[in-house]
Amino acid sequence: MSNEIDEKPRKYRKRRRAEREEETRRRITEAAVKLHGTIGPAKTTVSGIAREAGVQRATVYRHFPDEDAIYAACTSHYNALHPPPDLEAWAAVGDPDERLRLGLNEIYAFYDETHGMLESTGRDAERVPAVGRAVAAMDAYREEAAAVLMRGRAERGRARTRAAAAIGHALAFSTWGSIVRDEGLGAEEAVELMTALVAAAGRRRG
Repeated sequence: MSNEIDEKPRKYRKRRRAEREEETRRRITEAAVKLHGTIGPAKTTVSGIAREAGVQRATVYRHFPDEDAIYAACTSHYNALHPPPDLEAWAAVGDPDERLRLGLNEIYAFYDETHGMLESTGRDAERVPAVGRAVAAMDAYREEAAAVLMRGRAERGRARTRAAAAIGHALAFSTWGSIVRDEGLGAEEAVELMTALVAAAGRRRG
């Protein structure tokens, strides 16, 4: 009977300890995400993460032994909060022009939501290997997105090549930044401009 009574407090303490450890890990991850999105990954230090999270440097290292581990946790956490558009949902739309509008509307909304992080990581891609891998993964996602948006289009030959180039340009984060943030177009205007570009690029030429 005594063993059964003692076992309950031990289980409770173990559960509370695990919960505290998980909470600490979450705080460290959120601190790293915040710093990556403001000062950038290259300038983010373990000491800075520790200060932001309110823990000791040793605590950070206990949860994340190296830079790759920290960045992997940050990427997973951030992507869970800000997932990119679902390409399968795009592919389910049969009409290519309707699919293009859906895709551009969703990718531009995604850029609007995540532009701070995308700019910070883009600046540091060549300086931090883990960041470079994440940027490469985003580039691969955009290539797949372009392929989805090209499916079923009627253009052939050089017209198809031009349409594909226009779609690739329309999907670029830099394009969104130029026409929306720099030139001040609204999201709907930006989508209409890019769909018109794709249509013009795909027309037959004399």
